Amino acid sequence: MKSLVIAAALAVSGLWAASATAQGISPCTQQDQTECMLESIWVAASILPPEKQDRVKRNFLYVVAETHDAGLTREWSRRLNSAPLLPANGTGYARRKAQGLLAEGGWDKFLQRARAGTSPFNIGRPEIMAEGARLAETPDTRKRVINAMFDLAGPPLGGKGFDRSFEQADFGHVLAELSMEDCNLQDFDRAVRLTATPDSLRYALWRARITGDASPLAARIRNEADDQDTRHVRAVLEGYGPIISRGYCPD
Repeated sequence: MKSLVIAAALAVSGLWAASATAQGISPCTQQDQTECMLESIWVAASILPPEKQDRVKRNFLYVVAETHDAGLTREWSRRLNSAPLLPANGTGYARRKAQGLLAEGGWDKFLQRARAGTSPFNIGRPEIMAEGARLAETPDTRKRVINAMFDLAGPPLGGKGFDRSFEQADFGHVLAELSMEDCNLQDFDRAVRLTATPDSLRYALWRARITGDASPLAARIRNEADDQDTRHVRAVLEGYGPIISRGYCPD
């Protein structure tokens, strides 16, 4: 709660952009990391207008639910005046398409159609291939799909942000996520170079899952908060969520 008071005071006084040290904000420690990181994320959300806080509240509570800590879930539900949520689940479009393709023709046909870009790969090819990789029954098959995705993405193109290939950026994003899931730092760094925003906190947090400690990023989560745009908080939730749900990669 103290950090929320600090955040509000800094927002009012216009000092939010100061460094964490100057603000008197201590970095998270590994002992209390989950509670501290969640607090940091909500500090970032707390400077948004109330209606925009409401837009990220549900996503935040889904991440809290992934801790499977009943006490922590109740506490945040009380603080945000919301009923507790269960972890999100469900089968999305890309997963359904991948399942249908594999049931229809197996891996050879799946990859053949993916490389050709024929329907349904003409829309959402990176996402469908990523779900295919997750459905692989063996590590070798998963790696085969991932290698095909890197081939289709090609080498990093010039330009910054979205002034580059949209599909390459999409391939980079899903490949970074798959590499984070696999604890493969080499593939992760290769994938992030393909994305539109390689320096984003989302990818910094995913990389921290592989290397083993996200706590140094707490100050950055607070310092880069935006008082009008919810994208910062959404990206941080997407970045920290896998650390909560999957834990850190083994040494």
